Amino acid sequence: MTESAPLDVDLALLGGGGAASLLLAALDRHGVHDLRIAVVDPVRRRGQDRTWAFWGHPGTDLDPLLSASWQQVEVATAARRRVLDLTPLRYAMLRSGPVYDRAAAAERRLDATRIVAPADTVTDDGTRVRVRTGDGQTVRAGWVLDSRPRPPARAGRTTWLQHFRGWWLEADRPVFDPARAVLMDFRTPQPPRGVSFGYVLPVSDRYALVEYTEFSPDLLTDAGYDAALAAYRDLLGLDPAGLRVREVENGVIPMTDAPFPARPSPRVIRLGTAGGATRPSTGFTFSAMYRQADQVARALAAGRPPVPQAAYPRRHRWMDAVALRALDRGGVGGPDFFDRLFDRNPAERVLRFLDGVTTPAEEVAIMNSTRLLPMIAATAGDAAHRVRDRLRPTRPAPAVPPAVVGAEPSGG
Repeated sequence: MTESAPLDVDLALLGGGGAASLLLAALDRHGVHDLRIAVVDPVRRRGQDRTWAFWGHPGTDLDPLLSASWQQVEVATAARRRVLDLTPLRYAMLRSGPVYDRAAAAERRLDATRIVAPADTVTDDGTRVRVRTGDGQTVRAGWVLDSRPRPPARAGRTTWLQHFRGWWLEADRPVFDPARAVLMDFRTPQPPRGVSFGYVLPVSDRYALVEYTEFSPDLLTDAGYDAALAAYRDLLGLDPAGLRVREVENGVIPMTDAPFPARPSPRVIRLGTAGGATRPSTGFTFSAMYRQADQVARALAAGRPPVPQAAYPRRHRWMDAVALRALDRGGVGGPDFFDRLFDRNPAERVLRFLDGVTTPAEEVAIMNSTRLLPMIAATAGDAAHRVRDRLRPTRPAPAVPPAVVGAEPSGG
């Protein structure tokens, strides 16, 4: 395949991570087998390189892939520990390996062409999209679905990061409760500017993912993450002498009210974080990413353009901008903010709100759960900042830094 003989396809997928993997599976699930498809990604994804946790109704096509799920979760603060019944929802853990395996099987059934190279340039003339790859190949596509990480169109009014490190801990004896996950444990020391919490996702009574997470503007050092995790392990009352760290997970996710254009040109559609799937106020991404994949596959199966709905309603993006501003300026404290949400609303309503699928009436109830005066101040500040943004030149958005990765465990 050379410059004079490009590969012509109906659909080109740029990137091969979670968003593209879910999309391949959705295309296969909805019977979209009559399209010419190319996947352009420099890495063949396989194995356990990340873990997604999300909530939803049981009985979906993801059920066979789950590592664990829980009907009850715990939210803890320094003042109390609250156990929440999520009925009719459940909280679930999905590791990347089964997702990549399903995507690889779908790719074979779809007879997709795999190009193991980065996409260097993407040119959209409104009729076809020309993709030039890093190894000199050219792909011409009717549509491009781009899930590669991309910065927002401009800097946000508030920009934080969700950054974390997790240890997969194996214990010598039963120490975890496999019937209950810890969703947010705010008993961790809070940073001067931001929010921190731990959580525990038990697969069995001897094996669990224990993670430390911060919502804040800056990353920690490698030693800082390990110290925070060790402190949280001790807070849980876990004896390090009876534990082994089998795997380590690190990550950084943007939390910003900056815009992520989902359709940068007529025939290029962005998915995943680059397409706005990350919830600005929490960093949660998976549920919106799954919805995007399903909507694209349904559209193609019906002969429509592969354009998903906006990941979140505009009113949710506005509420997220206000909440981020209130947290960033110190108007509300993170533990108090989330504690009040869960204290004054059914858990199922809060979780659906965080997924962006609540009704306006439910959102009024959610807003009434927060502290009124700080949120009014944040709303006024956000409005003023929006006016300033219109009057001054667009500022470039900062790049999301890579995760701080330390030494891998010996598994001893």
